[in-house]
Parts: sequence; structure tokens; C-alpha cells
Amino acid sequence: MIQDMMSGGASVEETLELWARSLRSAKDRMAPLFTQKRVAASACAFLDVLIGNEPRKTGWMRAEAVGDPGPWRQQALLGRGHWDAEVLRDVVRDYVIEHLGTEEGVLVIDETGFLKKGQASCGVGRQYTGSAGKITNCQIGVFGAYVSERGHAFIDRALYLPKDWTSKPERLKQAHVPDDVVFATKPALASMMIERNIEAGVPFRWVAADSVYGVGDVERTLRRAGIGYVLGVKGNHWFGSWTMEPLIAGEAKDIAAGLPDQAWRRLSAGHGTKGERLYDWAYLPLADLDAEEFDSPIAGPWTRGLLIRRNISDGDLAYFTTWSPKGTTTQELVNVEGTRWRIEECFETAKNEFGLDHNETRSWHGWHRHVSLVMLAYAVMASVRYQANSLKPKKTQRRTR
Repeated sequence: MIQDMMSGGASVEETLELWARSLRSAKDRMAPLFTQKRVAASACAFLDVLIGNEPRKTGWMRAEAVGDPGPWRQQALLGRGHWDAEVLRDVVRDYVIEHLGTEEGVLVIDETGFLKKGQASCGVGRQYTGSAGKITNCQIGVFGAYVSERGHAFIDRALYLPKDWTSKPERLKQAHVPDDVVFATKPALASMMIERNIEAGVPFRWVAADSVYGVGDVERTLRRAGIGYVLGVKGNHWFGSWTMEPLIAGEAKDIAAGLPDQAWRRLSAGHGTKGERLYDWAYLPLADLDAEEFDSPIAGPWTRGLLIRRNISDGDLAYFTTWSPKGTTTQELVNVEGTRWRIEECFETAKNEFGLDHNETRSWHGWHRHVSLVMLAYAVMASVRYQANSLKPKKTQRRTR
């Protein structure tokens, strides 16, 4: 992981020092959450193990790594201990914004699955997850990642509870779900997440998400807030233009099929592991609307549009509904859509390196505590990476004979 952070000017020694300083800072911010020193010590040890080299971050592995005789302290931290995971979530958010925040930030919303056996883990059920690419027994977590030119990291999360859970009070009680938690769709969870981060003053101009979140709650929340978006929709989503020429009306897939060759532009959606992510793009503005109609704090005309992405190799199409200040270029919208890959990187790294999916607890607060600690570990890594890559390399003197 250290080598991955050294594309900038930081040496190994400087990077190690950044790790030590950043980890110490994260622990200092986390410590006030705990009323007992031994619980705070367990939380700090938990964080050390998450960032360490242990391939599995399970209770026994964590206990062994810190020298405990068994996993009981680790289990107590996630279970019986009295501390608020929502406060830790806010600590993570503030830490990320302090190190990665910019006025051009993007909030990316997506979900991931946690495969489970049995029916006791909070929120578990047979449901579709893109992590497995099928319907399977799992939990679903909705996450928000902050993306800027400085880096990317998680800043929010919510555990999705299917109706099979919220309609059974006894099941909720056994998993220690708070009394005020009711059924909420994934878009509703995302909308609450967006509102929470707006109220916290998180600097972001855009939201990007896939087709699960493309219509309804999220759109209305963002228009009222004066925040632009690029949200995925299905091919059968209907689009219609007004006050724009030429007039457009129909399902997204039919509109795409009727576009002439000159409507498409080859643009990059950002740099990936294999180079530039090049696709063919078509953008169709549909209407210019005054933001005051939506009680938006940002006055002036905004454009509602349809963005279409075509895969160069197989012609596969993806569709996005957009909302942006009038005059926003196609490339800007493509750049926003391209940030969605960052949250996929967050999921992959958090699961492979920090044990995001190694949670063994079954309760509501156990899930949120484990995930929030992993989010803090990821935030430390993202901060160190940005700082390490920002350092200027030290000048070396030439050896002379």
C-alpha cells in the first residue's frame, strides 16, 4: 500500500511518518466518543488492525494481532459498548473534508452487498446485489463517497432494511434496531444522506449515482438544494423536451437509436487503471428552467438533459438524466459521471484491505460501528495518499569522483 502512494515526491520514510501522524490524529478525534479508556483503547487497536497486513479482520484475527487472549474486547466494542456510531460517521466526514474537500467536489451514491448465512444478521434477506451479480442472501449498505481532485473516501452509510424486516417488530427488537427506524427505499436513504451532508456544510457541486437512484426522491432533493446531478436511468425511461429545438420525446433507448452519427463525441470519463476511459457520448438538452421554480438557493437558468454513453467495443448503451447550470459542457457532465468509478474503487479497497465485509456482528449498531471504523481507516489512507503525492521530491546532489 505504501508503494501505491509514492507516485509523488514522498520517500518511504516520509510516507511512514505521514501514516503515523495521520493515524494518531484519527485516534485523537475518535477518543472523545468513549467514556471508558479501555473501550477507547480497544477502538484504537481495532483501527490499527484494519490498517495492518492481516488478510482477515475477524474478531479472532483482530484479537490475535493486538495480543488479546480472545475476541471478547473486540466483540464488546461492536456490541455491548456504549458509544454512538453516528458521531463517528460525522468524525469521518469532517476528517475527509478537511483533507480532501474542494468546492468542485462530487458526492457519489452507490450500494454494495455483504454476503451472509442465516437470517439473524440485521437486514439480511434474499435480494439482488451487484457485488455477486445475482439474488442471494445478503445485507445491502447504501454509501456516500466524496470525490475531488485530491482523492476519494466514504463519508456516509446506511443499512437498508427490507420490508420483511420493518414489518416484523419482534425481528427488529432482536437486532436492536432503534424504535424510530421505519422502512425506507434506497433512493429515500440516499436523499436523507444528501440532506444530511448539505446541512453539515460538505462542499459538493454535483451528485452522481446509478439507475437505482435516478428518479424521484434524489432528483427533487437536489433541485431544491441547487446541486447538479448525473443520475443513471433505465433505457425505458421517458424523456421529453420543451422550448428546445428539435423537439424530443420518447424512451431513452429509442431516442438513442435515432441519433445521427454527428451527435456522438468520443470523450474520456477519467483515467482508469488501463488508461483513459474513452466512450462515445451524446448529450441532449431538453429544457431550460429557472431554479426559483424549485425554491433553489441558486437563482438563474438550469438545464435538464439526457446524457447517453456508448461503449466503443460492443456498443452497449447507458443513460443518465442530468441537471446542471445552463452552459455546462458535455465534457463537464462526462467528468461527473466518471466519478462513479471511484466509489467502486472504495468498495474494492475497503473489502480487500480493510475488512469492510468481515463484520461478524448481527445487530444494527454492530453493523454501523464496524462500517464506520472501516470508513475511518479508509479516510486515513486517502489522506496519506494525497499528502504523500503532494510532497515535492527532495533534491539530490550528484556524486562527484
